Amino acid sequence: MAKLAFLGLGVMGAPMAGHLQKAGHDVTVYNRTASKAQDWVDTYGGQMAKTPFEAAKGAEFVMCCVGNDDDLRSVCTGDDGAFKGMTSGAIFVDHTTVSAQVTAELYAAADAAQISFVDAPVSGGQAGAENGVLSIMCGGDQGAYDRAQPVMEVYSKMCRRIGESGAGQKTKMCNQIAIAGLVQGLSEALHFAEKAGLDGRAVVEVISQGAAGSWQMTNRYETMLDDKFDHGFAVDWMRKDLGICLDTADENGASLPVTALVDQFYKDVQKLGGGRWDTSSLIKRLRAMG
Repeated sequence: MAKLAFLGLGVMGAPMAGHLQKAGHDVTVYNRTASKAQDWVDTYGGQMAKTPFEAAKGAEFVMCCVGNDDDLRSVCTGDDGAFKGMTSGAIFVDHTTVSAQVTAELYAAADAAQISFVDAPVSGGQAGAENGVLSIMCGGDQGAYDRAQPVMEVYSKMCRRIGESGAGQKTKMCNQIAIAGLVQGLSEALHFAEKAGLDGRAVVEVISQGAAGSWQMTNRYETMLDDKFDHGFAVDWMRKDLGICLDTADENGASLPVTALVDQFYKDVQKLGGGRWDTSSLIKRLRAMG
């Protein structure tokens, strides 16, 4: 078993770190709000540290799941950043969804410090983290990935290296692009069923068994029909992710017209007060339109 640090104990990070502790690893956690770190220790055991630097000292692996580019830079290279506490040969695994630019920046900074950096964003949401069945898409050096993979497998059902540094984040962009279009299509189908006077549950029971079926349909249609949007991955975070996708598309020349449109639809949801609603709340916008 390994000596690990885990930085960031939100709805994703806390259960992921918990799986590592339950698996027998020696885990030290850090969270910007110290009370969350204390709650984690009270629940799972392990240790807490006051700074990323202290958490990372002596760790073979430092796992991280924070909010955005600035948060990641802060915990990595800030005055009390983890990179300063890591020893030569240690590996930093970033599970945050961030831009390819900050990934490239931190990969270079890690290399200069003689440590490794693996970008490893996740998909599967809060339920996937809690149940240890996340999908993890990775970029970075093969050797670093090979060493980190057994650690990540503790909370994943699929963990794969896609390519060199940045490939994991770009794959996560593909994931978010695909989800955006699917959720809008599902929202329109359920909204149409309502307007047509159909039983939405009966409709889904039939069409989910054919080509229209999807994970989103299976796992979200009931709460969408019931006007409940508390599944955890918030519209605010989706807009952050889609912004990264659209910025990267501007750089590489990809055409993302549907993604750009759905991003604006999510902006409408925010205006309805739904920034913290989950992403299936796109149907709320259609209902508000009458």
